[in-house]
Amino acid sequence: MARTTTLARHLVTQLRDWGVERIYGVVGDSLNPIVDAVRQTEGIEWFHVRNEEAAAFAAGAEARLTGKLAVAAGSCGPGNTHLIQGLFDAHRDGAPVLAIASHIPSGNIGTGFFQETHPEILFRECSHFCEMVNSGQHGARLLHQAAQTALAKKGVSVLVIPGDVADEEIEQPWTKDLAMRFGRIQPDALAVQELADLIEQAEKVMIFAGAGVEGAREEVLALAEAVKAPIGHAFGGKEWIEYDNPFDVGMNGLLGYGACYDAMHEADLVLLLGTDFPYTEFLPQKDVRIAQVDADGSRLGRRIPLDAAIHGDVALTIEALMPLISVKKKRRYLDDMLRKHEKALKGVVAAYTKNVQKMKPIHPEYVASVLDELADDDAVFTVDTGMCNVWAARYITPNGKRRVFGSWHHGTMANALPQAIGASASHPGRQVISMSGDGGLGMLMGELLTVKLHQLDTKIVVFNNSSLGMVKLEMLVEGMPDFETDHAPVDFAAIAQGAGIPSVRIEDPKKLPRDLKRALAMPGPVLIDVVTDPDALSMPPKVTLQQIRGFAMASTKVVLGGGVGKMVDMAASNVRNIPR
Repeated sequence: MARTTTLARHLVTQLRDWGVERIYGVVGDSLNPIVDAVRQTEGIEWFHVRNEEAAAFAAGAEARLTGKLAVAAGSCGPGNTHLIQGLFDAHRDGAPVLAIASHIPSGNIGTGFFQETHPEILFRECSHFCEMVNSGQHGARLLHQAAQTALAKKGVSVLVIPGDVADEEIEQPWTKDLAMRFGRIQPDALAVQELADLIEQAEKVMIFAGAGVEGAREEVLALAEAVKAPIGHAFGGKEWIEYDNPFDVGMNGLLGYGACYDAMHEADLVLLLGTDFPYTEFLPQKDVRIAQVDADGSRLGRRIPLDAAIHGDVALTIEALMPLISVKKKRRYLDDMLRKHEKALKGVVAAYTKNVQKMKPIHPEYVASVLDELADDDAVFTVDTGMCNVWAARYITPNGKRRVFGSWHHGTMANALPQAIGASASHPGRQVISMSGDGGLGMLMGELLTVKLHQLDTKIVVFNNSSLGMVKLEMLVEGMPDFETDHAPVDFAAIAQGAGIPSVRIEDPKKLPRDLKRALAMPGPVLIDVVTDPDALSMPPKVTLQQIRGFAMASTKVVLGGGVGKMVDMAASNVRNIPR
């Protein structure tokens, strides 16, 4: 006689056997059969959060750090609609997440029943797989497909399960593990030859690297050495390519710095390696040839017309390319860009380092710089959207062991704290630091209770300027006076204390290094509320005349530029090492 179980129990045990250690969510309603199955199953836990949005963010962060499937769940109606913000973020950043969206009783679907939505339609845009389960046996079959798709396509899968179906008896399915070893894309030989021909014809080659250079660092540096190419990067490529890079010329885009923009526009040929850089206004529009290498063929040429498009893994493409190109001797263009990079960094450092230890309110650049100095070598930083992105981009020093991520593609507020929750839950013992803006923290402040409930070793650094700094900047560059961006001060340290989380409030820049060091060394959760200057804004490396006029019309106190932390030291070292 065949053994039977319920779909809910099968789902939970199967996820456990696939290596899933926790399901993030809020209990209740149609989700109860699955929650009860978790209660009865060893080796997997229910990880309670205060908002399902945070559950999806946390699962996305866990998936980013581990590369394994992570799971979030929401009950019918509002329970699962809350998931959508975090699922969009995970999907657009390529994090393998399975979302369990429970549904109203199957017999009531389509009747306008209490809390009825259509999650199989709602989540379609933020997933590779989104299907509604119509029976227990059907759900057992779809579970494998959903999980395998999330891993293989690097994104979100959604299983919509009515509560009564989750409780349905099924025959115990015979299952095997998921396929976890995915191959790398070998580029077409003809396409590689076309790229080699472009490189041979060019005198000035520039490399622009994105997140797709993960695992290809040594190959990219070898290519740069061969063709004497400066290397710039998008934010997604920073942690993989910037550190100990003798060819580094900084970052392009809205958060950019250094000579990356100039190097890109003065080149004969720009190689876009593993990047889906969306800001086309920062890319060369004429007189520069563009080649792109990406393992996702759908990204080729979608930002800018290409002279060569290579579908392939970056490392494998460079390995195939190197025997086809000759080593370039002239390095004038590279050396000029390295010198320009150092000069650009030195030029903006002075505005932010002179008497910075005495300036009140505290400059946020100073906070980020001290945080970078004190954090562990393998710390995980989660970064709120807004000005925190700027301070992380310019001050948090990558080293090959640290991780730094935020909502790079979806660009939502309030991501840092729930992402830190996922990082801390999946990596106990590793230092996790949430770089939270006061706007972002205010939006999902209830997750402080999640941090306290689970006693996570999470350090929450709040850049508290009582302002939506990035929104203010957007208004200023359009020539508008900022409106509704500044708000009444909030003592987040006091709120944290009320939630049972130790905290410290720092208003004196002289005390910042000491107080921050003590707080980071404390075990368990700690909130560090740093009162920062709301007028410390930052501009991209290239501004239009219209933007400059906008600043002149709107404000006379904004500094056009921004500090760059330890990067100026590396730039100076690279210039010193230019062959004489």
